[in-house]
Amino acid sequence: MNGVLTSTTITSDGQKIYYDHYQYGHDKVIVVAHGFFNSRKAVLLQQLAQSLTDDYDVIMLDFRGHGQSSGLFYWTSKEYLDLEAILNFVHQKYTKIGVVGFSLSAVTSIICAAKSNLMDSLVAVSAPTEFEKIEFHFWQLDVENEILYNLFGNGRIGKGVRPGPFWLNKEKPIYLVSRISIPIFYIHGDRDWLIKPWHSKALYTKTNSPKRLVIIKNGPHAEYLIRKNKEETLRLIKGWFKVTLI
Repeated sequence: MNGVLTSTTITSDGQKIYYDHYQYGHDKVIVVAHGFFNSRKAVLLQQLAQSLTDDYDVIMLDFRGHGQSSGLFYWTSKEYLDLEAILNFVHQKYTKIGVVGFSLSAVTSIICAAKSNLMDSLVAVSAPTEFEKIEFHFWQLDVENEILYNLFGNGRIGKGVRPGPFWLNKEKPIYLVSRISIPIFYIHGDRDWLIKPWHSKALYTKTNSPKRLVIIKNGPHAEYLIRKNKEETLRLIKGWFKVTLI
């Protein structure tokens, strides 16, 4: 039956994770992993999900501390357990699984890919090499996307976070990507004010599996690529999965 079903799953450490399951009868699925302060209800990510449903079923989850899911956000220390719970569920139902992770959830996706064999292809958008090296340059804040769109536009929909302790140990993607065997596609905007493009370039260099890197001209941070560079970003993501989920 076609449509969107909202359901929950429980992580190995007892958190309840809400997700929307876009069911269109496909045998392959894409899991969309939102970034910090977002949720599965974010308008831009729902646009991405809808663009994928011609060829794939789609899962949109709320990570812990976001949206309807329980718990606090642990700044990439525990969130891979949320993605792992979702992947364990879809692994029983689909022949191929792709994941799109944005910003800190690109980190979570990399951690999960290094720890399991539950996904077949990964798109990492605006991924940092490690949490401690994220460049928070407030004087370079993206006013149009981060302030105007979020306060006065549709960007305010699905926003919010319940932050937990940030000092817990965090695994570093730059030390994990060489262990991953699935194809990885790094996408980054060259005007990303929060996580500079050198992060994706460094991760790409360290990756030993089939890989691709695209730096989008005039592209902003993470999900905002779907707003400002929509056609190119969606074309790149769909094109990658077309050749890696076969």
